[in-house]
Amino acid sequence: MDEIMYVANYIDQQLFNSQQFENELTANGSKLNIFRNALQQGQRILKTRFQATHNATEYVNQRTWLVDQMILQIQQQLCTCPDTKQVAIVAVGGYGRGELHPGSDIDLLFLLSQPPNLATQNCIERFITFLWDIRLEVGQSVRTLAECEQQVANDISVATNLMEARLITGSADLFTEMQFRLSSDNIWRSKDFFAAKLAEQKQRHLKYHDTAYNLEPNIKEGPGGLRDIQTIAWVAKRHFNASTLHDLVEQGFITEKEYHSLLKAQAFLWQIRCFLHLIANRREDRLLFDYQRTLATALGYTDDEAGLGVEKLMKQYYRTAKEISSLNEMLLQLFQEAILYADSPTTLYFLNKRFQVRNDFIEVTHDKVFAKYPFALLEIFLFMQQYPEIKGIRATTIRLILHYIHLIDKAFHRDLRVRSLFYEIIHQPQGLTHALRRMNSYGILSAYIPAFGRIVGQMQYDLYHVYTVDQHSIFVVRNLRRFSISQYAHEFPLCSKIIQSLPKPELLYLAGLFHDIGKGRGGDHSELGEKETLNFAQAHGLSDNDARLVAWLVRYHLLMSITAQRQDTSDPKIIKSFAQQIEEPIRLDYLYLLTVADIRATNPNLWNSWKDKLLADLYHKTRAALLPGNTLTLDKQIHIQDIKIKALRLLNDLEQEHPFLSLWEDLGDDYFLTSSPEEIVRETQTILNHLPSTVPLILERQNVPGSMAFITLYPQDRNDLFAKTTHFLEQQGLTIVDAYIVPTQLGYIMSGYTVLADEGTHLDLQGDSPMLLQSLKAELTCEANSAFSPIQRHLPRQLKHFPVPTRITFTQDQMNDHTVLELITTDRPGVLSRVAQAFMSCGVFIKKAKIATFGSRVEDIFFITDYKHHALYSADQLDCLREKLSLLLDEDMPKQSTISIT
Repeated sequence: MDEIMYVANYIDQQLFNSQQFENELTANGSKLNIFRNALQQGQRILKTRFQATHNATEYVNQRTWLVDQMILQIQQQLCTCPDTKQVAIVAVGGYGRGELHPGSDIDLLFLLSQPPNLATQNCIERFITFLWDIRLEVGQSVRTLAECEQQVANDISVATNLMEARLITGSADLFTEMQFRLSSDNIWRSKDFFAAKLAEQKQRHLKYHDTAYNLEPNIKEGPGGLRDIQTIAWVAKRHFNASTLHDLVEQGFITEKEYHSLLKAQAFLWQIRCFLHLIANRREDRLLFDYQRTLATALGYTDDEAGLGVEKLMKQYYRTAKEISSLNEMLLQLFQEAILYADSPTTLYFLNKRFQVRNDFIEVTHDKVFAKYPFALLEIFLFMQQYPEIKGIRATTIRLILHYIHLIDKAFHRDLRVRSLFYEIIHQPQGLTHALRRMNSYGILSAYIPAFGRIVGQMQYDLYHVYTVDQHSIFVVRNLRRFSISQYAHEFPLCSKIIQSLPKPELLYLAGLFHDIGKGRGGDHSELGEKETLNFAQAHGLSDNDARLVAWLVRYHLLMSITAQRQDTSDPKIIKSFAQQIEEPIRLDYLYLLTVADIRATNPNLWNSWKDKLLADLYHKTRAALLPGNTLTLDKQIHIQDIKIKALRLLNDLEQEHPFLSLWEDLGDDYFLTSSPEEIVRETQTILNHLPSTVPLILERQNVPGSMAFITLYPQDRNDLFAKTTHFLEQQGLTIVDAYIVPTQLGYIMSGYTVLADEGTHLDLQGDSPMLLQSLKAELTCEANSAFSPIQRHLPRQLKHFPVPTRITFTQDQMNDHTVLELITTDRPGVLSRVAQAFMSCGVFIKKAKIATFGSRVEDIFFITDYKHHALYSADQLDCLREKLSLLLDEDMPKQSTISIT
């Protein structure tokens, strides 16, 4: 593929026929309509050509030429300025480069030799107004030469914009003078320009979290985007006088292969950008969910057993962005050496006969190192871990790594030195995350672990997984490593304590790297990953026990998360069953750490204080069950009796007992399974003091962490209590994640609700929002069955692209005499309130709720009975509930959006 430069004297009679156009103008028609029609016809032709060929390079050049013709004709036919020798009309920015996408800015500079007189000013104003009247949206500036100098000196972005200036019409002498005055000999010398652009790129990347792997990436400004290619071109032009990227090949900065890789990547991003602008009918550089499916279809990506078409498109995008990022890093480092450090003294020391460190960057001692010693392809990353003062790999050595990556073959894998080096990298006490990131960036990880190569750029089209699988896996390792660093011990004290006791933390890091390696193939990724991991671990000399532990962690890496979020872990038999699957305390330690790190690396918004508490509680209960002579009673009733005995001991200290015993018999098992002895004493004491009042009693438990609160309610029994409570709490912007409801013999309801605010918010309902609990009390006191108003909360834009059909499953639990309802539906404000309304309509009583949300997907479990507190066996009642739930949950279900190119 050759680089195509914009040629101003290019002629395309079909796109714009100048002779026909002038004839129409001579015929005294409406000049505005003639210009507007010519522009619209040209744009229609461009779109038709692009949709047929998908050639974005031709599109951007041809659109630039079309706009040039409009400007030239306006200048010649309508708005000739009085003194053309004193005015130059100049294209700048992307228009100056000849790169006009469908919605690109059209930036013009009216360059003047001196401040405009009234006639010139009026001419320019007419010119600009006419451009807007024919529907060319332009950005314009009017500056003298002196003003250009001043603006460029003050602003690097203006300097960059004008550096790409191209004369359209007017004074060539004036334009040449501007180029001379703004050259690197006179302003923004190469070193200053390069340093400024480097700082600008770093700030731009930080804006996008320094990763190209966002679910809705910005293909222009984000890391690995078009701006990264332009940064290379700007520096090359400023310092090396390169008019094209190919000039860098001739100057020895990039190879012919790298040049073509850069062009191919640019062409792919241009193709996406053209389609984005056409689909959105405006400038849009964000690859939003709104457009991804339409774009995938337009580019020919189809759904099949290997995955969704949209996932294939995004995989290609992420891999392209990764390639651009690598080339950008390498070239900017080369430029840095040539521009910033060319005259600096050299510091050099040897690490061994293969590697040396020059000015804090590691490099090979000669260019045949990797050819003679292929194992050095891993050794270099180990050295970077062992010598943290090394800032990076020299660009020339990066190029050699990429050139010799083909040496990672079967013979390479059989080399004992290679296996030892890889295990040493995993085993190092520092630098593992950076090593894995670099190995992934340069393709070493994919080559060495072919199964890992299959997940590079692999996305999952949902709102739950916000990173590609390879990036997520490295983030998991990063999170695990962070547990072991003392300065971060305050973040996850339990995790930090556990990891210090692990005999071989490197096994945990290996499990983190491999835990999702089976994704994207169909089938159970955990089972596929277990086999890959076991083979890899055994091939690398791990003992049979260690290899099987790592493989077991990969196989069951979701077990703890599912158990904590979807089962009733207050029930001792659930803990017993989970403990039997774990078998050993050491496995529990490894699995707990992997689970926390995995959830946190899946989506920054997933982790919250509730998940923290769920997993920690499950860990502590299971560990107690696994220890010899464990203190955890695995019989539910004996467990409850133990809790009551501990509470009684506290009461004896208070010289109180008898009134409590009769109340406790009335409160139900769930209250005691979810409450500490101290909470039981405090709350039941308050209840006894409150009785026989009919006003609802509402208590908030203290010492609940962070954004979470636990509310205990003790109102008189009514059929609409659950519906009223859930509706009110959700209206306040709170998310209910857990609930239990127990009717008492005294005609009251004992219930508890765990609620979450936005993460990072300290939730103290008594101290911060006392009116909220008072309003809830007023709501529950009201006797009237008022209509439930819609929950007025913002619905995220992305949800409409991921509708989840409502699925309802009933299971009868005869032992506990209740029915288990499993509900899957689309997440949106007020889901639980709607469920509660369906329960109320169908005469259903709820005992307990487990609420879980995964991106746009709600997976809730309800333990329900009829009003006589028996399981639901009536077909009519089950049908009523199914129909009502479907009606309430599907009535405004977001429809998957499809957008066509107009």
